[in-house]
This record gives sequence, C-alpha cells and structure tokens, in this order.
Amino acid sequence: MQKGPPTPKGFRDIQPDLARKHRQVLNKIAAVLEESGFVPIETPTIEFSSTLKGKYGEEERLIYEFKDRGGRELALRYDLTVPLARYVATYNPKLPFRRYQIGQVFRGENPQAGRWREFTQFDFDSVGSDALVEDAKIAAIAIKSARILGLDSAQMAVNDRKVFANIHIDIVRAIDKLHKVEIGVLEKELKGKGFKDSDIEILKNIDKTIMSADVKKVFAHLEEQGLKQNRDFFFDPTLARGLDYYTGTILELKPSGDPASLSIGAGGRYDNLIGIFAKKQVPAVGFSFGLDRLIESLPDET
Repeated sequence: MQKGPPTPKGFRDIQPDLARKHRQVLNKIAAVLEESGFVPIETPTIEFSSTLKGKYGEEERLIYEFKDRGGRELALRYDLTVPLARYVATYNPKLPFRRYQIGQVFRGENPQAGRWREFTQFDFDSVGSDALVEDAKIAAIAIKSARILGLDSAQMAVNDRKVFANIHIDIVRAIDKLHKVEIGVLEKELKGKGFKDSDIEILKNIDKTIMSADVKKVFAHLEEQGLKQNRDFFFDPTLARGLDYYTGTILELKPSGDPASLSIGAGGRYDNLIGIFAKKQVPAVGFSFGLDRLIESLPDET
C-alpha cells in the first residue's frame, strides 16, 4: 500500500476518535470557565521573535524562529501566556479581564510520552488583580474541571515562587527537577557551573521548607470554596516552575497527591510580564492544561 510523506518528528496527524475526544474535553472545560465569567480570545500562531524572547529563561532555546521573505524575524508561539500579555498591552481591556484560549503551541524539544513539538494548550487567566483570591479562583477552576472530566483523585500542588527570590535561578531550576532527576546528578551539574556545596545544600533540605503566608491565604480561600487540603490540593516545597516570569503562587495539577507524578496542567502568578509590554504594572495569574497529557490521564469512559 502506498503511503504519503511522513510528518516531521514531533508533529502528527490526529485521527477522528482522538480529535472527537479532544473536542469533548475542551468543551467541558470551556463550559466551566464561561460559567465563571471567562471570555474567549484568539491570538496569532506567529509572533515577532522579539515579543517572545527574553521571557522564558533557559527554555527560550526551544522557540521555533525563522525569517520571512521580507527578512523579519518571526517565531511560532511557545505558549499562550506571552501572547496574552501582548494582547492586554495592545487592547487595554477593562480590568479585571478573565479570558481563556485554546490553541496550538510549538517547542523544539525531544518528543516523549505526552509531549510533542506541536500540541494544544487550554489557557485561562485573570488579569488586573493582585488579590490572592484570584489565585485561588484559578486553582479551583482547574480542580473543578478535573473533577468534571472524571479525575476524582487529581490534586493541585501549590507553592510560592517568592520563597526562591534570593536563590540563584540555576538552583531554582534544579529544585524543580528533584522529582525527575536524581539529586546526585543535579548536584554534579551545579558544581560544574561553579556552585559550592554550601550553595546547593538547599536541595537536600527543601522538604523542610515551611509554606509561605501567601500559600496559607490561598489555601484558606480554597477551603472557603468547599475544597480540602490533601484531598483537592497540597503544599509542595519542591515546586518551583522553570519559567522565569512567575512571581508568586505557582501551581501544578497532579493525577494524585504524589508530587513526583507527571503534571496535567500548571500555572501561577506573573505580575511583571504584562508590564514589559504595557510599561506599567499589570498583575495576573493563570493556568494551562496540556491537552495530550490530560487526555492520557482520563478514565476510559470520559
């Protein structure tokens, strides 16, 4: 049987059964968001490279960049958050602005289970308020969406990026990898970058970290909404999130209360990102589901 040409590595065709399941899942999450007052927007798949670069830290190397026929430096969007920041600075919507967006994003990384170079993200964000009740609102919507999809054991891991404020970013990134990479490997990598034993001692003691006052407040807001600690959410001192733009609450949705399990969605507070484009402080907090990993976590009947 003759076959058509292959797709590039990390890119794929989605067959009808899976495409139908994608649509069903997206519709269920969208319904939760619209009930909570979120509105949809869409942004271009391609942005100027300068819009995206300088926002992601070491992950920036994964951005797909190219030049068009006019020599303009362009890039495929890496996520939907930086385009949102540009959108807010461009259109200055009435605040608070609560939006959701579904779209393809592109990352030049090695494909693996649940990870492709092109994949669908479902983002939702609250822009314009620094109140921690908004952080809890975002987390609660993500948990509610998981429950509606049949993920009865899913729990939200929560931490505060501010507790890492005085720690070198390379060490913060190592902390975020503790459940994925052996500590000895991380220590070796950090020593190779010139860090001393005293600098990286935090890797061994991170479990002793106590939750910040802001995390306690977020937990109180979640409990006001009927959610319970260690059933719906939990404190994870190893959660650091690798992207540089996070400034406060950080979130990862896990299939269970095991912090080492693969995340099915993540997000947090980023109070400085929009200001890069808007030239003024515009606080924001958001969350993103990765559709492929979410689908893989669902019970068969969903």
